[in-house]
Amino acid sequence: MSILLDENSKIIVQGLTGSEGTKHAGRMIASGSDIVGGVNPRKAGTEVEIEGRTLPIFGSVAEAMASTGANVSVIFVPPAFAKSAVLEAIDAGIPLVVVITEGIPVKDSAEFWAYAKAKGGRTRIIGPNCPGIISPGKSNAGIIPATITGAGAIGLVSKSGTLTYQMMYELRDIGISTAIGIGGDPIIGTTHIDALAAFEADPETRAIVMIGEIGGDAEERAAEFIQANVTKPVVAYVAGFTAPEGKTMGHAGAIVSGSSGTAQAKKEALEAAGVRVGKTPSETAALMREVFATV
Repeated sequence: MSILLDENSKIIVQGLTGSEGTKHAGRMIASGSDIVGGVNPRKAGTEVEIEGRTLPIFGSVAEAMASTGANVSVIFVPPAFAKSAVLEAIDAGIPLVVVITEGIPVKDSAEFWAYAKAKGGRTRIIGPNCPGIISPGKSNAGIIPATITGAGAIGLVSKSGTLTYQMMYELRDIGISTAIGIGGDPIIGTTHIDALAAFEADPETRAIVMIGEIGGDAEERAAEFIQANVTKPVVAYVAGFTAPEGKTMGHAGAIVSGSSGTAQAKKEALEAAGVRVGKTPSETAALMREVFATV
């Protein structure tokens, strides 16, 4: 099975007529996603041809939903306009918004996250600054390559886009139920814990891989959640074992202060919760193969 995204998902792209939106919509269509249109107020009423499909451009998310039955929006809008795009999607009540855009100010992310919560949580946000979500063989919303793995029974949640891809490829012999790239910004819409809860509830996800990185305490909180709520085996990797203290590394959230947020501290917290932790992505994949053989 899959979580959040499946063969019934109808996807619109906010920013479809831009170069990134067009390119990745084509890749999503090629991987089997049901892209039903785009949103651009300045080009409402026009059409675009992508991968042999004629896609209508709507003036708003609400209009696109009413016309197509869309239940997922993927956002490729530039950072300066991304908050408005997300707020519009939330106002329309679309169930899932995948924010690919990077470089969104933290203040903007905080505002649209709080707005979604104030609206009762009807809209789940994945991202921002993320590769999206893929349920192989069913649907792909974002920029995750669809050819590196097939459908299977491992759930994958990751802060890092490239490590998402590597782990999918490393475990291609088993396959993935759903892979979620949650993004590495300080404020994100879907957390490790959210994904872990969904994988725990999915009867056909048999084991879970969690990829974290230095900075913050998300992995420590996930460890507490796993210990209390997750019955399925979890294997983890934490990027940044060799990162120097006090230095910002890569993602905006990857800041280490003293012992707080270090890879070693996260590893210890996860292992205390019964999670096996690899020192490299390949070692983590090998641990998962060992674990998977027993479930």
